[in-house]
Amino acid sequence: MRGSEFNELKAFVAVVERQSFVRAAEHLGLSPSALSQTIRQLEDRIGARLLNRTTRSVAPSANGELLYRRVAPLFREMAAAVAQASEATGQMSGRLRINTLGIAARTIIAPRLARFHQAHPDVVLDIVVDDTLTDIVAGRFDAGIRVGNRVEKDMVAIRLTPDLNMVAVASPDYLARRGVPRSPKDLHDHTCINWRLQMDGRHYRWEFKKRGQQLEVAVDGPIITNHADIGIAAALGGLGIAYHFERDGVSELLGQGRLVQVLADWSISRPGLFLYYPNRQHRPALLGAFIDCLLDRKLVDQPENASHAH
Repeated sequence: MRGSEFNELKAFVAVVERQSFVRAAEHLGLSPSALSQTIRQLEDRIGARLLNRTTRSVAPSANGELLYRRVAPLFREMAAAVAQASEATGQMSGRLRINTLGIAARTIIAPRLARFHQAHPDVVLDIVVDDTLTDIVAGRFDAGIRVGNRVEKDMVAIRLTPDLNMVAVASPDYLARRGVPRSPKDLHDHTCINWRLQMDGRHYRWEFKKRGQQLEVAVDGPIITNHADIGIAAALGGLGIAYHFERDGVSELLGQGRLVQVLADWSISRPGLFLYYPNRQHRPALLGAFIDCLLDRKLVDQPENASHAH
């Protein structure tokens, strides 16, 4: 294969995997116009359109999907071989794509970024914060982080945190004006901050449990969000009652008296945060190093006892 043909295929794979000419060009160190020209040359050589482009997105055509499925594994194998060779020198390099919930990005990843970079300065972390339960295989991520009960059973899952307590909270001002709910059913008489877990329009039905009794409550209020910062800010502003993970910055606000917990005897806990990745025979060394960092291990390869989340 000539060098130009290799570069054309490499450019094609980059566009498909990043679903964007701009992001692919940045990754390859090219201008978007040069990348477009490279793709056109590949399409002319093959004699078929490989990418369907709109003003907002780019996706492989039927022919492009066939080509991608054949050549992408080859590029992954080459990247793995280079990474393995780098490991032999004690120096890791490459790109690691992680899809993560916001709570994990804020509380687990962000505090450890500098430590990871100092240990592996030639590794690029590509971190996408996403609370919409993206399919990491279809999205071509190396790993994802989400609550344990939302991890597919065919994934390898590694626990990062203990179980997560959920707390219903409101500002002292709101409770002074509207009163304190004594039962989840009382929430129908309150304004609440709605939480959208997925982008299909459905809202999270608040779940409660007390002495074996389980309730789900559909709440209403002036704010709907899928971002914890917005929900917590709305509660701080006296706009209603919010229901969030205590670990996600809420415990500090409770300690400061800026928020007050309600329905404490009804609140539930969720399985903790898990990092998960496809059940392959060999885990990439870059991913192993990242897991070690998140678990505050020494940043060297160590045996991993991975367990499936349930």
